[in-house]
Amino acid sequence: MTQQVHIAETEAVSPLVDFWNAVLAPKFIRYRHVLVGGLSRHSEAVFPMLGVQRGQRILDVGCGFGDTAVALAEATGPEGAVLGVDCCEAFLAQARHAAEMQQVPNVRFLCADVERGIDAPAFDMVFARFGTMFFANPVAGLRAMRACLKPGGRLAHIVWRDRADNPWLIEARDIVRRFLPAPGADAASCGPGPFSMADEAVTRAQMEAAGYADIVFHRVDAKVRVGRDIADAIAFQLAIGPAGETFREAGDLAEQRRPEIEAALAAMFEAVIAREGDLWMDSSSWLITARNPG
Repeated sequence: MTQQVHIAETEAVSPLVDFWNAVLAPKFIRYRHVLVGGLSRHSEAVFPMLGVQRGQRILDVGCGFGDTAVALAEATGPEGAVLGVDCCEAFLAQARHAAEMQQVPNVRFLCADVERGIDAPAFDMVFARFGTMFFANPVAGLRAMRACLKPGGRLAHIVWRDRADNPWLIEARDIVRRFLPAPGADAASCGPGPFSMADEAVTRAQMEAAGYADIVFHRVDAKVRVGRDIADAIAFQLAIGPAGETFREAGDLAEQRRPEIEAALAAMFEAVIAREGDLWMDSSSWLITARNPG
């Protein structure tokens, strides 16, 4: 991939980007084994549905640790190319290392906020796994992604479905909120949140407003492994996601009630192991595909 890529000029870094880098990135790195390895069944279910063709140029938005970008690069082959983009340089350092270790030369990485636009040669496909839900302005973000596509190029992005279909995140949140208040409206956050695109009608309207055609929603159900053991699963939930947000925002009160919260979460995970034989919990997402009409 020799074409030049430019980041759009902006007056200041987005507060959401600051939050990802300062607060969430260290926690995501600590629990990479859950966020990559634990989600492995989701990737295995989704990738055969993408229809990647040899020789395609693909943009991976919110590529994180680079596992999807590397997989896309292997699928498109040496005659194709993949650019992985993320706003967290700490993630991309690990992505570059993974690509080097796996000897995948046709992928490279760029630190940028795609929602604010990048000036790049047009791609055949734009892909995003669990990233578009965090756009501060979903229509603007989706439109910026479409601007990266060739006429007729395809978008494929994966977002979480309803809370009720994702107990791997919501059961822990509900337990934590038995002991702590929900975060206030002024709470620091990573954006609209993991379920902001769960509603098919709302998300379809956003994509239509962003100019996409041939929009199709595919339901994907898969188990998620939420930790190596119960202690790891509890620590993950109190660091990341809706339960983690509640715990973080409660401050000193959360620490005071930590023993009660951890005991309640341990009981929940013991029930999961009794039922599943391990720490696998249900999750459900949308794979949303669309076309850039030109």
